[in-house]
Amino acid sequence: MQQTLTCSPTKDPHQVRAPDGRVLQIPAGWACLPPGDAGLTRRVKAAGPSWTVAEKVGRKTFSKGVWAPAENIEAAKALLDQERTTPAYAKRRAAELKRRHQEQAQYEVDFEASVRAFLRFTPQFKELEASVAKAVAVHATPVGSGTVARTERIPLEQRAEAAVIAWMRHQTTAYDSLKVARVKGARREVRRQLAEVSRAVLDLHRGRVTHPPGSCPLCSAITPGTAAPGRGG
Repeated sequence: MQQTLTCSPTKDPHQVRAPDGRVLQIPAGWACLPPGDAGLTRRVKAAGPSWTVAEKVGRKTFSKGVWAPAENIEAAKALLDQERTTPAYAKRRAAELKRRHQEQAQYEVDFEASVRAFLRFTPQFKELEASVAKAVAVHATPVGSGTVARTERIPLEQRAEAAVIAWMRHQTTAYDSLKVARVKGARREVRRQLAEVSRAVLDLHRGRVTHPPGSCPLCSAITPGTAAPGRGG
C-alpha cells in the first residue's frame, strides 16, 4: 500500500497508524522528510505517494514529518536547492518577507485596537487600558505564539476578548499555582470560573465607581504607561 495517507505515529518509528486504525510498516526505500520546509513538503507530496504523520495533542495537531520514497525527496530537494540560488527566487523571497512583515505590523495595530475596544475603560482608566492592550498584544500576536490571537477561525473581536481573558488568567489570578484535579473537564471549569472573575474586574474599570489601585488585581498587575509581559493562552 503506497497511496497518499495522513497517519498518526506509533511507538515504533518505522510504523504508522492509518486512518482506519491499521498499523502500517514503512515501505522499503522510503525516508522521512522532517517538518519545517513547506515548499519542499509540497513538492514531495506532489511527486508521488506519501504518508503524512501528524499527532494530535489536546486541541493542537503537530506534524511529525512526511514519509515518501527517498528518491522523490532527494530529487525535490535538489531541484528546490537549485531554484533557491537564482536571483529571481531571492527577489520573490524578499518581496514575500516584506509583505509578511507589513501584514504582521498591521495586524498588531488592529489587534491592539480591538483589545482596547473590548476593554472600553472609563476616561480615568484610559492609561491603564492602553497598557493592558499593549501587554496583551505583545504577548498574543507574535507569529508562532500559538495563542488564540493567531487563529483565523473566529472574528478579530472574539480573538481580542479571549486573549484578554487568557492574559488575565495568568496575570491577575492564582491560576498558575492552582492544583487542578486530573478529571476530565476540571481545568475547563476552573478557567470558566476565573473568566467570570476577570470579567468582573474589567467591569470595575468601566463604571464610575472608583477603587483603590492596591485592591485591584489588574491595577496591581500592570503599571500604567508600561507594557507588562504576558503569559498563558
